[in-house]
Amino acid sequence: MRTLATIVILSCIFVGFRLFEGPSVAAVAVQQEAENVGFKWAFGAIVGPGKERKFVSVTRDTILNTGDEIKMCVELTKECYVYVVYAGSGGEIGLMFPYNLKQFDGDYKTGKNYYIPPGRKWSELDKNVGRETFYVLGSSERLIELEALLANYMSADNSRKQAIADQVLAEIRNVRKKFRTFTTLAEKPITIGGNVRSLEKAEEAKRPDVTTVAVRISANNFYSKTFTIDHK
Repeated sequence: MRTLATIVILSCIFVGFRLFEGPSVAAVAVQQEAENVGFKWAFGAIVGPGKERKFVSVTRDTILNTGDEIKMCVELTKECYVYVVYAGSGGEIGLMFPYNLKQFDGDYKTGKNYYIPPGRKWSELDKNVGRETFYVLGSSERLIELEALLANYMSADNSRKQAIADQVLAEIRNVRKKFRTFTTLAEKPITIGGNVRSLEKAEEAKRPDVTTVAVRISANNFYSKTFTIDHK
């Protein structure tokens, strides 16, 4: 009987150690496989008049004014496909990222900052006020139908552009509906500190680096977020 009791005690101790070991190798592998969409995303704006201008992080729908400036950045952390599509107040559509659809087969790699607009330039809001929307989509696979519609829009004459623009927006809604069961696993800031700060003269001359307000995004198969700007 002592032998049997000893075996039972040793078995319980072994099971206890196994419970405290953490997730199994198989569980970790499944989690890593699920996180097949990963990228860093930054969206910043320089707002305000004159000496009151400041750099802010755009994390949700917001109000911006004519003369304010915006900039974005995408950095892939996993091999996935990221799209940034712009819808203007006049019904126009723009592909902001990738810079063109051929980029997926060329200059498109992890660990590189892709600024929108490219380089050090910032986009200044013009006098055409209204609602402006930015769609950020991340996918483990290329969104072929969306790409085809964007290509058709860019090559169409003005008389057909509005109809195709409507189709592009409808396809974005369809894609989001199709992948609605997939969830965002993480969306968190990379840096710690204030998102709002005044611009000093030297900093204003060269413009701040928008990546200082980047967030790390991790998702299973698909990610989507919409930013709506009330342009006044």
